[in-house]
Amino acid sequence: MTLKSAFVLPLLALGLLVGTAAAHAADSAAGSLEKIKARDKLIVGVFSDKPPFGFVNEQGDYVGFDTDLGRRFAKDLLGDEKKIEFVVVEPASRIPFLQSDKVDLILANMTVTPERAQVVDFTHPNLRVAVQALVPDSSPVKTLDDLASKTVIVTTGTTADIWLTKNHPDWKLLKFEKNSESLQALANGRGDAYAQDNLVLFSWAKQNPGYRVLAQKLGDEAPIAPAVKKGNTELRDWVNTELASLGQQKYLLTLYNQYVRDQLAADTDPSAVIVEGGAW
Repeated sequence: MTLKSAFVLPLLALGLLVGTAAAHAADSAAGSLEKIKARDKLIVGVFSDKPPFGFVNEQGDYVGFDTDLGRRFAKDLLGDEKKIEFVVVEPASRIPFLQSDKVDLILANMTVTPERAQVVDFTHPNLRVAVQALVPDSSPVKTLDDLASKTVIVTTGTTADIWLTKNHPDWKLLKFEKNSESLQALANGRGDAYAQDNLVLFSWAKQNPGYRVLAQKLGDEAPIAPAVKKGNTELRDWVNTELASLGQQKYLLTLYNQYVRDQLAADTDPSAVIVEGGAW
């Protein structure tokens, strides 16, 4: 074997491996809509403890902004909103569940970030959000800088967790797997503040008097969007078309009025929360 061939052959082998992996990814994405139709069921990852977006009501039913949107997807894709299976996810399990094909689609309040976009494919947005912090009314904390010497509660895998870990690695973070666990920890005084999507904090503060949301935001406002497995352009494109169609019907405004409006200040502009038609 010549020196030249000693270098060329491994490169050829690597090229074949990369090409094979890409082919497998393309094969798994191809016909994804047909697979869902053959199964006659859309499998969607949702939260069970994040009102008003995804939660379980007193009757044990999955309800909320995200879950109802999932039912509408099932109706328009399969002809029946009941042809849907909800799989409960936690913030940290959303991406692994997509990657392992446990779900077809994530509708669990996932903020679009460059890091996440490398491992999943996002559709057009349906919501906009910013991360803020919740503290008890009695807390001396007035600004985010005041939290530098405090304990900040976050839910693992959320945008707040990622942002604080990156931008304030010296801050003390207390992490929990579930949103409900994080909120209970704050109520029990195990931390000084809870950082999370502001819409969730506004909702919880309204239902649980004695708390306030700090005015400052952690980072910029960002889009929230449904997500599919990386490379599943067929399902992604279908969702984008569906969101555009629903936008003409002002369907997200209907969900906003049903689930979100009462959780926010009366003068809140719906367009500051929802992204009708996917037009960010």
